[in-house]
Amino acid sequence: MTQIERYIFRIALGAFLACLIGLTGTIWVTQALRELDLVTAKGQTLLVFLFITGLSLPTLITVIAPVALFIAVIYALNKLNGDSELIVMSAAGMAPRRILKPFFTLALAISLMVAFLTIQVMPSSFQELRDVLTRVRGDFVANVVKEGQFTQLDSGITFHFRERGRDGSLNGLFIQDKREAGKTVVYLAEKGVVTDYDGATYLTLEKGSVHRQQKDSRDSSIVTFERYAVDLAAFTPPDSDTIYKPRERSTTQLLFPDRNEGYFKLQKGRFRAELHDRLSAWLYPMALAFIAFAALGDPRTTRQGRGLAVAGAVVGVVALRIAGFAASSAAVRSQGAVVAIYAVPLIAIGLSSLLIFYGAQVRGFNAGLGRFVKARLAGLLRRQRLGTG
Repeated sequence: MTQIERYIFRIALGAFLACLIGLTGTIWVTQALRELDLVTAKGQTLLVFLFITGLSLPTLITVIAPVALFIAVIYALNKLNGDSELIVMSAAGMAPRRILKPFFTLALAISLMVAFLTIQVMPSSFQELRDVLTRVRGDFVANVVKEGQFTQLDSGITFHFRERGRDGSLNGLFIQDKREAGKTVVYLAEKGVVTDYDGATYLTLEKGSVHRQQKDSRDSSIVTFERYAVDLAAFTPPDSDTIYKPRERSTTQLLFPDRNEGYFKLQKGRFRAELHDRLSAWLYPMALAFIAFAALGDPRTTRQGRGLAVAGAVVGVVALRIAGFAASSAAVRSQGAVVAIYAVPLIAIGLSSLLIFYGAQVRGFNAGLGRFVKARLAGLLRRQRLGTG
């Protein structure tokens, strides 16, 4: 790139990074606040909280990056025009394609980044997020039982503790086990501590007793203890096979799915739409950059307002995204609609390119067409007046 092209590229890149960091940070904070329950109510560490909320960053970046690029192109062109630099470049004979080149280079780099995130990183982050949340919800002591409440589990166990200590221990424990028909076992303990040993999780009870009552008997045996370990695996239902949604599967799994899988047979359309959404996502940064340049790439004096052009570009972007969502929804129902997923951004790029490179001819054609229509209407009105006269 020439020096002036590098100058334009730096302005657009700086605006893009500022928008991307600002918007991503703001939206990430609002989403992270919703997950504070992981720390406050579910007893998870701050590292788990940051890890789970951080897994949403690839998705946020892929959504925000095209919008940030659109804002950056509008800002750079407005700045160049406001400082009369765009007018000087045009007067010096600088072709539109040379002014477009730095914006195209930036858009291409962002498109490659979006392609990498959507094809490789996002599916992995969604899958990891599902696995982490499953483990968090499967943490019986942290997420199922509540302080001061009697919790009844499907396995036939009733669990209660008076309060949670500062070190995470459970004080004033009561556990009733009725899993075996006709037999009741009750555990009472002053304190319980969750410990991991040899890949299993145990609840170690301290200073308590075990009460066992057999069927058809009013008598019960009581055994006191100083320490007693209970396997927490008995409190949770057996794990079922995890079924990953289309967005949580790798791109390779979408390209070559297991066609005998029951879930795939039920959601075949969603698999198809998800695959082509990923493969077409990189086109949208390019489309938004071309729309912005087509609307504001022409030099104008400071007396000529650019607000209408900006509004037109915003309307074009909104229409583009609505058409993209509609094409994706249609692809779920019909395989023939897959073409529309790619056609929507490509048509936007093509029409924008037509305005950028042949804008004068297009405007001249529109002006001539307008004059022709006005002349025809004036002739019709004259003949109508002569006929009535």
